[in-house]
Amino acid sequence: MKGSIIWRSGKSKKSGGIGTHVTAITKRRFLPNLQRVKAVVDGEVRYIRVTANAIKQGLVTKAPKRTWKKPEAKAKA
Repeated sequence: MKGSIIWRSGKSKKSGGIGTHVTAITKRRFLPNLQRVKAVVDGEVRYIRVTANAIKQGLVTKAPKRTWKKPEAKAKA
């Protein structure tokens, strides 16, 4: 989405000033809130970048928690 940043100067009337005035307007973009998530894609667990909105809606099936332990490294002799 597109929008604009509005720069203002002056003190508001509520704070005892003579009011604020717009001094500049610049363009800006609203970017999606992407998160890196471990998810199941085509039966395979992998990291994907997904919007927070999609995670909230349940569109992404998160990977199950790992239950197996890593094999311990053999002690050096």
